[in-house]
Formats: sequence, structure tokens, C-alpha cells
Amino acid sequence: MDDSSVAERLVDAVESLSTDHKRGTRPIHTIGVGVDGYFQPSEAARSYCKAEHFQRPCVRASVRFSNGSGSPVQHDGWSDVRGMATRFHLSDGSATDLIAMTLPEFFVPTVDQFFEFARTAKPKPVRRESPWQKILDMLQLKIPRRNPPPGQKESPDAGAKSFADRHRFAQLAVVQTDTIGAPVSYARAAYHAVHTFIVTAPDGVRRPVRFSWQPVAGVCNTKATATAVDNYLRQELEERLGRWPARFMLMMTIGEAGDALDDPTQPWPAKRVRVVMGTLTLKNVAADQVAAAERISFNPCRLVPGIEVSEDPILRARRNVYEVSCQRRNGIPCPFNGS
Repeated sequence: MDDSSVAERLVDAVESLSTDHKRGTRPIHTIGVGVDGYFQPSEAARSYCKAEHFQRPCVRASVRFSNGSGSPVQHDGWSDVRGMATRFHLSDGSATDLIAMTLPEFFVPTVDQFFEFARTAKPKPVRRESPWQKILDMLQLKIPRRNPPPGQKESPDAGAKSFADRHRFAQLAVVQTDTIGAPVSYARAAYHAVHTFIVTAPDGVRRPVRFSWQPVAGVCNTKATATAVDNYLRQELEERLGRWPARFMLMMTIGEAGDALDDPTQPWPAKRVRVVMGTLTLKNVAADQVAAAERISFNPCRLVPGIEVSEDPILRARRNVYEVSCQRRNGIPCPFNGS
């Protein structure tokens, strides 16, 4: 089966994960907000990677923050994975993208296993558990069920838990998803690019790495009483950036022998070397949200000399998946560099 056919099937599978997904919109991370900013590399970055945005003093950046669901209905207060897609604008008019999410690891290591995951991980009805039932669960040595946020009628992870019961590699990501909560701000969450990339230094040394964004303001989730609010994230970001810029540090973790380089479900040891690659400064919510959030098309494989994809099959499959998604929703295409 050719890559384009697989990509079509993958987009169909992702769209099926939301019961109310609206065709013609992003299959996941449907609700989002675009932000203008700029990126300044660190001195160390220039030694580790020859890519243009790590060599120039400053490059313009476009960022789209998003909720994880494919639903067209906004639910900012629900426990959900959030996204942060960043575009670095280069001197010749081309661009390179970095796509990250609040989940540090992915659910599956291969494309075939993702199809199985999508068939299993459909949202299921969820109900609140009474205090008496929680006491009964504890008496039976069961972990009491965590009640959903007010107004949440579907559990996005019930099917995923069933999948994780049968597949050990999915357990870490599923548990993290179940407990991830809702951020007080898009600017108060950490975002992980999940996959391994290969970076080349100016001296020719190649290293396997993983990227993440760490908020300078620190990570903070909402209190349980605040989760009934469905639309606070964009307003909070507008108010925050109206007072002062928000900043993220781009961290690069360097892999070593024995680390999983082609499996996004496997974490790397915490003792690995981490390098601060630069600072992203967010200035304002973009005036043109259609161009900056709704129609902009990111792709994790849109890279420049100095950064390459690893052998990770999920990462490699995402190139065509994002292109198919762009075509289905009439997004604004951005050519791959050199293509």
C-alpha cells in the first residue's frame, strides 16, 4: 500500500477519535489560537546545530496553541492534551516547524499499532461517581474513579485504557493522559516534541536529540473548581500578553547508546545531557486568526539542513498525514524546503 493511501487512512482514523468531529477542520487540535513572536538561539545552540534558526541572532516565529480534541466545541477546562506548533521563519522566505504537545510520550510505536489504537480508543460515555461508591471502591482495594470536570459527558481515555491493558508500550502515555488536567494558561504548560531527531553540528558531529518547550513562568494547572469554564485560554493569553511577553526555553536532550531512537513511547533516562537551545518570546495574539491559526499548516517533517528525521516510523508517517489534513481543510500549504 502506497504512502498516500496510508496517510488517508490515518487521517480517517484520527477523525474517528472525536464523535462530533466536523469534516473540513483539523482532525485533532481543532480549537486553537495563533500568536506572534520571535526566537533567539543560545550561544550553546550555535555549537550543537547548524540549522539556520540556531545560527542567526533572531528569527520571527508563529505559534499555534491548541486543545487536543478533534471536537469543534471548545472545552478549555477539560482534562486534555494541549498542543504547541511553532514555525520559524527563515531568511529566504522558507520555514521550519516544531510540533509539540503536553504529553511527553506517544501511545504507539508503529503505524499498524496506531490503527489498532484508533479502533479501540473511541470516546465513551462517562458519569460521576458518588462518594459512597468511592468508599466502596477503597474497601475493595480499588482505585476510586476520578470524576470528570463539570459538564464533561464523554471520557476520551476509557478506550485508550482498554488498549493499554493489552499493550504495555501504551501504558505510560495513557496514564499521563488520564491525569494531565487543564493548564491555567497556554503559557504555563510544558510541551514535548516526542520524537527523536538527528541534529548536525557545524563541525559535522551528528547527535540524536529530543526537543521540549519549558515555560519560563512555570507549569501550573487549574484548580478543580475552575474546570467548568470552557473558553478561558485565549482570553487569558490575550490579557497576559497585553501586560508583558511570555517566554519559553527550548530544551534539547541528547540521546546516548541504548536509548530508544525510533520509539516515541519510550522515555529517555532523566540523567541525559540537556542543552538550552534558545528562548521563544511571545508578543501578542495574532490579529489575523484565520491565517495564523485556522489555515496555517504545520508539519513536523518540514526541516532544514542541520535537522533530520530519525527512523521513527510514526514521525515519518506524519509528513504525509499532515499534508492530507491540510488538503482536506483547504489549509495554506507551505512548501518543504528544497522541494
